[in-house]
Amino acid sequence: MRRRMLAVVFEGFQNLDLAGPADVFALASLIVGASRGYRLEVAAVRPGPVTAGNGVATVATLALDQVTGPIDTLLVVGGLAVPAHLGDPVLVGGIARLAGVAERVSSVCNGALLLGEAGLLDGRRATTHWLSAVELGERYPAVEVDADRIYVRDGNVWTSAGVTAGIDLALALVAADHGHEIARHVARGLVVYLHRPGGQSQFSTAMRTPVPRSEPLRELQSFIDGNPTEDLSVPALARRAGMSERHFSRLFTEQTGVSPGRYVERSRADAARRLLEHTEHPLDRVARESGLGAAETLYRVFRRHWRVAPGDYRRRFRSRQP
Repeated sequence: MRRRMLAVVFEGFQNLDLAGPADVFALASLIVGASRGYRLEVAAVRPGPVTAGNGVATVATLALDQVTGPIDTLLVVGGLAVPAHLGDPVLVGGIARLAGVAERVSSVCNGALLLGEAGLLDGRRATTHWLSAVELGERYPAVEVDADRIYVRDGNVWTSAGVTAGIDLALALVAADHGHEIARHVARGLVVYLHRPGGQSQFSTAMRTPVPRSEPLRELQSFIDGNPTEDLSVPALARRAGMSERHFSRLFTEQTGVSPGRYVERSRADAARRLLEHTEHPLDRVARESGLGAAETLYRVFRRHWRVAPGDYRRRFRSRQP
């Protein structure tokens, strides 16, 4: 039977969060036939034109309080305007109500914050745009946030990472409905990955670690980031901070959320990433200049942090500008 997909939008939403999944479902419908495909409807607090953050208007044909079930998939989009809408009782309450009549509930990008505000992620694993992952965890501590995943399924709730990850999510929904071969045909038609390699952290900028409250630790953090080839062992860092090793390790972990060793590895990995993006140095030189020592270590660290090989990362993100 034809599946009813209901997308929830709001003023300032991310247009691609809606358009990407919509095109996945439309192409899948062409492949499997209209009777087995998808019917996408758009709802908002009130019917009529809703302007996305990029200025493109979409017509919401339904008001949230007019929608009745059943719904196969509820899709809540994201956008820079999401934080401004978290206090909207009509929007949040409408999402919560419709989730109760939907077979599946899903979000794209930071639309996960709206699911969290509606109480739909409590006790579940979820992901969101890497820029919103900390906020999701802090606002809704009952949510287990997996910040690197492209999409996460926990029961009947599906959440996806930033923006284009909505396409990955939609392909996964199509695969669940019609099998991987149909999803593969859709991916080929749209010229996208069926299973994108790596996690979303490969697209993020510098690592996000709280700045220490202590001035000596802030200075030490800057020293680590600026001097990846120096001796950055715990004894050496503790001496530079003028602390005992035990006190230094405890204080650093308490104020940054990661151990000194973990921070040093992440800092060196980030230095290696910048070298891969902006130089043509061979991998062994990248490893040396980032403080990782050997190409084998560079490979292991990249796989651990970004789930891609350094060579693959360079091919995707190498800057060609002089």
